[in-house]
Amino acid sequence: MTEGSTPSGAPRTAALAGRIALVAGATRGAGRAIAVQLGAAGATVYVTGRTTRTGVSEVGRTTETIEETAELVTAAGGTGIALPADHLDPEQVRAVVEQIDTQQGRLDVLVNDLWGGEHLVVFGKKMWETELDRGLRMLELGVKSHVITSWHALPLLIRNPGGLVVEITDGTAATNRRFRENFFYDLAKNGPIRMAANLAHDLEGTGCTAVSLTPGWLRSEQMLEHFGVTEANWRDATAEVPDFAVSETPLYIARAVAALAADPDVHRWNGRSLSSGELAREYGFTDADGSRPDAWAYIEEVRHGGADRTPDDYR
Repeated sequence: MTEGSTPSGAPRTAALAGRIALVAGATRGAGRAIAVQLGAAGATVYVTGRTTRTGVSEVGRTTETIEETAELVTAAGGTGIALPADHLDPEQVRAVVEQIDTQQGRLDVLVNDLWGGEHLVVFGKKMWETELDRGLRMLELGVKSHVITSWHALPLLIRNPGGLVVEITDGTAATNRRFRENFFYDLAKNGPIRMAANLAHDLEGTGCTAVSLTPGWLRSEQMLEHFGVTEANWRDATAEVPDFAVSETPLYIARAVAALAADPDVHRWNGRSLSSGELAREYGFTDADGSRPDAWAYIEEVRHGGADRTPDDYR
């Protein structure tokens, strides 16, 4: 447990008081949880996304909205402000950043959690067998949207030393050295890792930090629905897929981001590729059930390395 943290390792209320955050892609899943945890630590959090109470994105889910995320941030103790935006539209992103500048005059934390491409991924197909439009859309959602957002937001973030950029992706630099089963998905998920490394270089001299961060096997709303379970009975899915036992809630990566944002020595991570499991060990936080799952260690050591261990050994 670090200074200024609770027994779970999560930052104490008001640890981020006065800090301004933008969580791009906060409608559901990790993005929503990250926004709420930043709010729980006292931050003012601008949350963006494409699904609102009056419109739905291509993901096709109406059950979570950006307005609801903002309300959850406020209920957690922060100030949540919903700004519907498509981050592939530079003018919409420019308007988001201008509003933050006008209202706050600063930006301390930028979280690029933009994706929404699960419905496009078809594993097991070679590059030329994947529909080109489908593949290029993955790159737009997972790479281009991040670039547009950082291009507009970083001039505001670097006005003050201590700013933090977090590129959310799937997999670490180490685990993603293996092919991620689909050419376009592989590029989309390796892109943010390289973006963080490149931004770390460009941020030199500003006092700001860039990292990439991945959850393990995330029990998002969509994943739970896919397995036909809820958070209350999620372990029922392990009867069909035993490896699901090493999964984690969105709260886990959210606590990782909040811990980074509250760390006065966060620059030691500059340019690094990080995971929720790694940061849980470093900062002492846990998942909602008090465990510390490490899905990527399990994948490396058991699935690829052949170790005779169970998923529960990695909790």
